[in-house]
Amino acid sequence: MKICFVASEVLPYAKTGGLADVAGALTTELTRLGHDVTIMMPRYRKIDKDKYKLKLLLGDICVNVGTEAIRGDVYEAKHIDRKTRICFIDCPVYFDRDNLYQDKDSKDYADNAERFIFFNKIILEICKKLDWKPDIIHCNDWQTGLIPLYLKSTYANDKFFDGTKTLFTIHNLAYQGLFEKGVMEKIGLGWDYFTIDKLEFWGKVNFLKAGLIYADSLNTVSERYAKEIQTEEYGAGLNGVLEGRKNSLHGIINGIDYKLFSPDKDQMIHKNYSIRTIEKKIDNKKYLLKTLGLRFKKNAPLFGIISRLADQKGFDILSEIVDQFLQLNIQLVILGTGEPKYHKLLTELQAKYPKNFQVLLKFDPVMAQMIYAGCDMFIMPSRYEPCGLGQLISLKYGTIPVVRETGGLADTITDFDLAKDFENDKGNGFVFYEYESKELYKTLIRAIDTYKDQQAWKKLMTNAMKCDYSWKASAVKYEHLYKSL
Repeated sequence: MKICFVASEVLPYAKTGGLADVAGALTTELTRLGHDVTIMMPRYRKIDKDKYKLKLLLGDICVNVGTEAIRGDVYEAKHIDRKTRICFIDCPVYFDRDNLYQDKDSKDYADNAERFIFFNKIILEICKKLDWKPDIIHCNDWQTGLIPLYLKSTYANDKFFDGTKTLFTIHNLAYQGLFEKGVMEKIGLGWDYFTIDKLEFWGKVNFLKAGLIYADSLNTVSERYAKEIQTEEYGAGLNGVLEGRKNSLHGIINGIDYKLFSPDKDQMIHKNYSIRTIEKKIDNKKYLLKTLGLRFKKNAPLFGIISRLADQKGFDILSEIVDQFLQLNIQLVILGTGEPKYHKLLTELQAKYPKNFQVLLKFDPVMAQMIYAGCDMFIMPSRYEPCGLGQLISLKYGTIPVVRETGGLADTITDFDLAKDFENDKGNGFVFYEYESKELYKTLIRAIDTYKDQQAWKKLMTNAMKCDYSWKASAVKYEHLYKSL
């Protein structure tokens, strides 16, 4: 199949979140399956022409944003697999900026609507100018939500796109691309599209809603999240739209690249190990503690968190019990940045418990790998989690996840119960259900108790490391979904 994969960010070129990881890895696997894949994304300032060996493919393509004609060029290169084609849309007026969506003060760019109207329109013109007719246009998040709309309005009678189908993937329903209603003039369609059954959302224009309504099929990044977003609690105001399309809504769990995340190959960790040499993991724990300035305690489990420090990630309930938790015979390391209130709280707790707690308020990919390899357990108490990456990496490193049963966490982590005959237990982590601090604390205590039984713990680590969440498995599911279209 000819697959046009459209995303506003792709690893390794530009990233703010999990979308970039998906776009960078899934496309490679689809190419390996034999498909003709072209990735299309903006060329932001940070994407260097020389570094990525960009070559001009098309010059001076013009599309209208409202009444203004905006021109762009297209550069092409080979993706990191050296096989998949990637096209960068070069339009300095919109994309020659330091950041992807926000200014230096973390405020959304005032012209984000115009930027991505242009991006959506030019994608379809590029396909035509290249005479490359995609079977599937795979759109991702609000930044690409207008493509399905344009195909069923502006291009509805264009024979070039006869048979072209769209898949729209929701990576996080909370980010919707909401703009003032005047943006309808820029979109270039009539005001008859500004209705509750189309683009209107509480008096505003909703780009994500356009994708949800007009795409031929929808999916999100776990089976549980696909069900959750049809409810009022998780639907972010769009649960009615999603429930109306439930027969076209699918859940496919994200994968991880085991060439990057595997303890037997990882060049960033102190000592490589595998499921056969699992006893070497302890050397990574000792090295991590030494790096953090903490003393190794033989019977004290080391917990890790790598996260955005925000309520959504469970820091509101964690903050209620973390002081009590640090009084136990445990050690804890947290890596990440986020809300100032959590920076303050965690810094104060580090001063109070210097012997068993370290917080690193930064993004550090090397330290992240050391935490995955060196910790005994990994805490993810999220309020909601469309898929989650941390728990998938942790499993591969034999670092046992402690998670809330939501979204992708529910789909990938099975509770381990020491009270059962653990020889037959398929559990790979610890799960709590109610979003309450006392439930999180009880589960952490249960995890510590299990850690004391080293025979059971080795079984649990083995269960975790056997899990397969590679991109290959996920890519096959996407392939089936494309074929069904």
